[in-house]
Amino acid sequence: MKTHIKRGFHSEFFRFLLVGGSNTLLGYALYYLLLDFIPYLYAYTLSYCIGIVFSYVMNSRFVFRQPMSLARFLQFPVVYVIQYGLGVAILWLLVGRMSISPELAMLGVVAATIPVTFLTSRFILKR
Repeated sequence: MKTHIKRGFHSEFFRFLLVGGSNTLLGYALYYLLLDFIPYLYAYTLSYCIGIVFSYVMNSRFVFRQPMSLARFLQFPVVYVIQYGLGVAILWLLVGRMSISPELAMLGVVAATIPVTFLTSRFILKR
């Protein structure tokens, strides 16, 4: 029984990483393109919002294999409010205080927020 649970968790986590990787590439590409037109925090915000919708659909259907619903869709952004706050703080620290380029700093944001996002997404979508 424990082995079955472990496999399911790892399988979900693997699918989560695939979806997260796709979402990250999408978000980073949008962010990078938007930097030519708007300030980095606005670029981050817009690319982030688009990523929330993509993530909800893919995490519901592919990662956790749960039906989509309006109630879950409305709860799902809570995951990303937490992640967003953490991301903005890290981005501000890396770019604003440590003078790291906005392009490179975004990679630090991604690495720091992956575990938080998996656990909170799983909690909301599987209950």
